[in-house]
Amino acid sequence: MAEFEYKALARSGEVVTGQISSDSRQGAIDVLRRRGMAPLQVMDGTTTRKSWLSRLDLRRRRKAGDKDLMLFTREFAILLRAGLPVDRALSMLDRILEEGPMRGVPGELLKAIQSGSSLAAGLQSRPETFPAFYVGMIKAGETGGVLVEVLNRLSTMLERREALKASVRSALTYPLLVLILTGLSLVVLLVYVVPEFRPMFEETGVAPPLPTRVVLAVSDAVTEWGWLLLAGLLAILLAIRSLGLRADTSRRFDAWLLRVPVIGGILRRIETARFCRSLGTLRANGVVLVEAVGISAGTLQNRAFADAVRQISGPLSRGEGLAAPMRKTGLFPPLALQLIEVGEESGELHQMLLQVADIHDTEVEREVQKALALLAPAVTVLLGLIIAFIVGSMLGAILGSYELAV
Repeated sequence: MAEFEYKALARSGEVVTGQISSDSRQGAIDVLRRRGMAPLQVMDGTTTRKSWLSRLDLRRRRKAGDKDLMLFTREFAILLRAGLPVDRALSMLDRILEEGPMRGVPGELLKAIQSGSSLAAGLQSRPETFPAFYVGMIKAGETGGVLVEVLNRLSTMLERREALKASVRSALTYPLLVLILTGLSLVVLLVYVVPEFRPMFEETGVAPPLPTRVVLAVSDAVTEWGWLLLAGLLAILLAIRSLGLRADTSRRFDAWLLRVPVIGGILRRIETARFCRSLGTLRANGVVLVEAVGISAGTLQNRAFADAVRQISGPLSRGEGLAAPMRKTGLFPPLALQLIEVGEESGELHQMLLQVADIHDTEVEREVQKALALLAPAVTVLLGLIIAFIVGSMLGAILGSYELAV
């Protein structure tokens, strides 16, 4: 049995912490619930022990991500479901969140509410933490009296997004490791091994073949100008980054990405899933369609795709349906458009939008896993061929010079 550390809300309304033994995390949660407690955090005890590095609390200085927002949302929903009013739940959250980028945020929201603002208005004052779609859904939840349900949906939505990111990061680990190790091997060959062969060619007085001369020239460049080349590469990357921060350059680059084979198709599916999940969740909570489309466009990361989505609002305000203007953008997959048409005809648009999001999330995960599965052997073969070319060109030149000498 494993040890789990937990934070839970007791029947008295106090937050309690402790350790519990169970076969799994879900088993620990079930035990806590049987004891009459509402679990807030349940984590593997072996991973929660702080090292000397974690005590530096570097997490405070980074921006809140989907995972941080998801944990905040889930814990907020648990407290409200336990019957606590919003102000008391925020006060308790302020004590629970001991570290990380969300620390202090519940306290600021509590002050905003105590000064007479709504929860949505308090969230809106921190756009760097709470995106527009999040604020819009909380506003709809407050208006309709379904705040807990909205928080649960937001938590699920953010959890799906974070799961996809984690899956991609995990799949990229091995190809990146192969790339780094092979790249280091390549540098060692060019800097330390290849220069050792130069005296052999100079002694024979015979000019080595073209492939060998190319390898020797690259070796000289890396050995003599390595740091300068590295600085130049860094300068190019910084220049690309600064250009990416400009809206016009970023839009053109995003539009080009959508046209790239394979990558463009995956990006369109990712943005379709994100748009449909946000729009479906907003519609399920009573947000007007035109307003929901504008809010959902703000959740998209590809600027060209977001600009195309914003153009949908015009036809919608004139009374047109959703599927027709979406089709005119030329960006949404045919299956998504067909299902949305069915949803409009049946009067179950928000449910169909969420189903479209689920379908395309699954497709994206499958396609990304397939592409990344091919990436590792492709990188290995490519770098192996480069190293084989270097070694082969040197050995071939040496054997050729010996034949001439004989």
